[in-house]
Amino acid sequence: MASGDAYKVSSLKGKVTLITGASSGIGAGTAVLFAKLGAALALNGRDVESLKKVAKECAEYAGGTEQPLLVPGDLTDEDTVRRTVEEVVAHFGRLDVLVNSAGILALGGIETSDLATYDRVMNINVRSVYHLTQLCVPHLIKTKGSIVNVSSVNGQRSFPGVLAYCMSKSAIDQFTRCVALELASKQVRVNSVCPGVIVTEVHKRAGLNEEQYAKFLEKCKQTHALGRPGEVDEVAHSIAFLASDAATFITGVNLPIDGGRHAMCPR
Repeated sequence: MASGDAYKVSSLKGKVTLITGASSGIGAGTAVLFAKLGAALALNGRDVESLKKVAKECAEYAGGTEQPLLVPGDLTDEDTVRRTVEEVVAHFGRLDVLVNSAGILALGGIETSDLATYDRVMNINVRSVYHLTQLCVPHLIKTKGSIVNVSSVNGQRSFPGVLAYCMSKSAIDQFTRCVALELASKQVRVNSVCPGVIVTEVHKRAGLNEEQYAKFLEKCKQTHALGRPGEVDEVAHSIAFLASDAATFITGVNLPIDGGRHAMCPR
């Protein structure tokens, strides 16, 4: 492998990247890794204080030379989406990478959830991604950039009790494939990562208490072929790979990052 090829795998130097959901979980971990790899960052999240902490960590890894641009706000608000894209392009002059990581998990099935929950999940997990991507595409075409969507094994496999969430992630996988084909002639790549259970706060925010969450993680030893849940950094590295020049011939892929869970079935 030539040294230039090795560089492709390990660098996002100078790539202007907008990461949503960057105030926690996979989005935050991705922001920090992208900072380490030299990306110029714009970070979105709803929790401004947490977003500032993530930005500070990113700046430290960047040697203090480049402060991330903070574009906080709720992406279900259409004006916020428009303003976010305008601010990023005005600040950096271009956009190379969009990472759609913002999303929520909600518990409930067809008998136990309501339409308000369905609307909330679909608005955040799908509609806001559709709208933000739509507004970013003209800028990504100019740079022949790439999009990485954060989906889930729940989009590829069926689980009871998280109906709206499973539907939303299935929609993201199809969105990824369709948009990849639409933008391929313009050399914009579109992929998604599909994590299994990753240790973040998302399950507690969905309603699990400490005891329930501990049991849930313990069960992951059986539900994931590698015998454990995943870590944020393991997903972030896959996102970085798909966004990098090491993946220039990859588009329309829904990549499982799930310890083999997608390949398993009951016996």
